[in-house]
Amino acid sequence: MTINEIQDELIEDFAFYGDWMEKYEYIIQLGKEVPLIDEAHKQDQFIIKGCQSRVWLYPELKEGKILFTADSDAIITKGLVSLMVKVLSGHSPKEIANADLYFIDQIGLKEHLSPTRANGLLSMVKQMKMYAIALQSKV
Repeated sequence: MTINEIQDELIEDFAFYGDWMEKYEYIIQLGKEVPLIDEAHKQDQFIIKGCQSRVWLYPELKEGKILFTADSDAIITKGLVSLMVKVLSGHSPKEIANADLYFIDQIGLKEHLSPTRANGLLSMVKQMKMYAIALQSKV
């Protein structure tokens, strides 16, 4: 699936839920499905700066695609990083670097997250795109 197809699927999934309590429960559920980072990669260099909680994100380049694994010590944040991994993992560095992540606005995350969580989400996006840019030269 393309990045846009995954985003469109998430927009449909979120539309199914009536209120934001249900959407938060879905985000928490997604956090339980995130490909967990290897304990050996839970190092300071893989912590996303700008998140209030601790969030680790590890990129691995395999066969021209970046595979992300992640974890967080906060359940909502773990769900948010899981959303980002779901959308961007398994794509080429160029696709990730150039991705327009319109689903964030369309599912209403910007309006419903606290300012600190919204900043954390933007930090996740920025870090994933920076990894993609850095790994482009290795493809």
